[in-house]
Amino acid sequence: MLILRRPDVAETLAGREQEIIDLVAEAYRLHDEGRTALPHSIFLRFPEEEHRRDRIIGLPAYRGGESPVAGMKWIASFPGNVAAGMERASATVVLNSLETGRPTAFLEGSVISAKRTAASAALAARVLTEQAPPTGMTLVGCGVINLEVLRFVKAALPGLREATLHDMDPARAEAFARTCAEAVPGVRVSVAGGLDEALAAHPLLALATTAAEPHLDLSACAPGTTVLHVSLRDLTVETILGAVNVVDDADHVCRERTSLHLAEQRTGSRDFIAAPIGALLRGTERVERAPGQHVIYSPFGLGVLDIALAEYVREQAERAGLGVRVEGFLES
Repeated sequence: MLILRRPDVAETLAGREQEIIDLVAEAYRLHDEGRTALPHSIFLRFPEEEHRRDRIIGLPAYRGGESPVAGMKWIASFPGNVAAGMERASATVVLNSLETGRPTAFLEGSVISAKRTAASAALAARVLTEQAPPTGMTLVGCGVINLEVLRFVKAALPGLREATLHDMDPARAEAFARTCAEAVPGVRVSVAGGLDEALAAHPLLALATTAAEPHLDLSACAPGTTVLHVSLRDLTVETILGAVNVVDDADHVCRERTSLHLAEQRTGSRDFIAAPIGALLRGTERVERAPGQHVIYSPFGLGVLDIALAEYVREQAERAGLGVRVEGFLES
C-alpha cells in the first residue's frame, strides 16, 4: 500500500494545470462514450441540528480506456471549519487493483478534489467562450476552490488579465485578493464594492460558495455571461430555466436539491439541459444561445475525475520516490 500525504500530492501536481485539464477532458470523453462506471454518490448526513450543514460524500468510480482505474473518494464538507480557521473540505482517495480488487494506494484527496474541480470549470470556460475568450472574470466566494479556478482558468485562457472578487466577508475578500495576486501572476485582482458590481464586471463568472439554497439571479450580469456554477445551489430556478445549461452528467447533477434538481422538480423534465460537456468535447452536440442569453455550466463533480487524477498522482509519485509504502497492509 502506497500512502501519499498532502505535501506529496501537492508537489506532484504543482504547475501541471494544463496536463490536469487534458486529463479531465479525456475522462469526460470516456464518460460520454459509456466507458466509465459511476454509481450515485453516497451522502452521509447527521440528525443533530448542530450538524445541519455538514456532510460526508462517497464517490465510487471506474475509468476505462487505455489505463483503467477504480477507486473511491470520501470527502467531508463542514462549513463551520472556515470560521475556525480550517478548510471547509477534507478528503481521502483509495485506489484498487483491477486484478485482485485489493487497495493499492491511499491518497490525501482535498488537493486532488480542488484541482479536478477547477480543471473542470476551466475546461468548460475554454469550450463555452471559444468564440470570444474573455480577458477578465469574476469570482464569487473567496476560498480554496475559487483560488484553483482562477489558476486553472488562466492556464486555459492565457489572455485572462483581470479578476474581480466578492465574498460575504470583506476582510476575507481582501486577504484572498493578496493570495490570488501572488499565486496567479499576470492577473490584476481587485475586490468589488458589492455583489452587483462584481457580477457586472466581466462576462465570465465563477460561483464557489457554501450556499445551501438558491439565492442569486444574474440580472446584474452583462448579457451573454458564461457562469461556472461550481457550488450548484446559488442560482434560482428561474435563472436556470432562462439560460442555456451545460452539465457533466444530468443524472448526477439533478439530485440533492441542487438548483438544477429544483428546476427539474418545478418543470417535471430535464429539457432545460442543453448538453453534457463530454458531448461538446467529442463534437457530437453543440450549444446554441440566443443573443444575450447566459450559459451556465453546472458540474456535479464526477468521482471519475478524482480517480483519474489520483492514478496520475500515484504514477508520478512512484517515479519520484514520494510517499510512504506500508508492506503487509492486508496480511494477517
